[in-house]
Amino acid sequence: MFSSIVNPSLANKKEEPSIKQIYEQRQQLYEEISLVTGIPWFYLAAIDQYERSLSIANPKQRPIREGLIGIHISKESWVGYLNPDIDDSNIKSILFFNGVGRDGSGDGLAEWSNDQDVLYTITQHILKYGLSKDDLHIALWEYYQNSRSVKRIEQFATIYEKYGTLDLHKHAFPVPLRSDYSYRSTWGAGRSFGGFRIHEGTDIFARHGVPVRSTCYGVIEVMGWNRYGGWRVGIRDLNNVYHYYAHLSGFNKEVEQGDIVEPGQVLGWVGSSGYGKPGTQGKFSPHLHYGLYRDNGYSEWSFDPYHYLRKWEREERKNRK
Repeated sequence: MFSSIVNPSLANKKEEPSIKQIYEQRQQLYEEISLVTGIPWFYLAAIDQYERSLSIANPKQRPIREGLIGIHISKESWVGYLNPDIDDSNIKSILFFNGVGRDGSGDGLAEWSNDQDVLYTITQHILKYGLSKDDLHIALWEYYQNSRSVKRIEQFATIYEKYGTLDLHKHAFPVPLRSDYSYRSTWGAGRSFGGFRIHEGTDIFARHGVPVRSTCYGVIEVMGWNRYGGWRVGIRDLNNVYHYYAHLSGFNKEVEQGDIVEPGQVLGWVGSSGYGKPGTQGKFSPHLHYGLYRDNGYSEWSFDPYHYLRKWEREERKNRK
């Protein structure tokens, strides 16, 4: 059904493909299957990327799949739960046992390890509902039974549609490198305001009014006041990681909740807002509180952003040279 698009280098263990090559090969596969099914390629990309993010968050429950496609389908579901052959690839017997596996490569087999077969199998669920935006929304809901999952996939799809590429994982440091700033690892330290709690981020101390920038490509999920964080912004990136910026002195009026942003885009400015009712300022020195939160599909938890900040800082300095 589809031509083989795997670069020979993928089969050669001595020559690993670059991340750019992998993005190109994935996108070509999405576009090929999109032509056959009518499902926009950016929706296929969004589903695949969301599934990949769940495997990163839950590696024990759903191991990261080898190959171009990250969609997780259990072998039992693929061949049918009553099928005695867990490695079955025969289309007729898979259908007999109500397995979901389908042939997407046109070789007459429905192979669990075949990227084209896996992606095509997902499209067969979607096509039961239709191709309008509302139909796609319903199809995602019926598949995941989770409004959180539907929202994430639709967010990812809007980003891929806007830029037309998968190569959207560049990062920027949250304040300009030319500004006077300092930071150290402060994740996990105790906090007392509002009751005992741990510090879920890294504080970047800078002068009042220093620009605060998006570190990633993503969608602004939250923008407004928070009792603890003051004026704050929350961005969801394509790895399903939530980036939290707090204690701002104000927002950039050119961005608003729901907007797509990119690395280096100004969100607001360093301040000292928070720890009180809306508008409270000056209860601590001006700084940016920056946090990262991972999502497993049902809950979120914070993780230490310090080493990521150091990495993005180094990369940006290197690129400037």
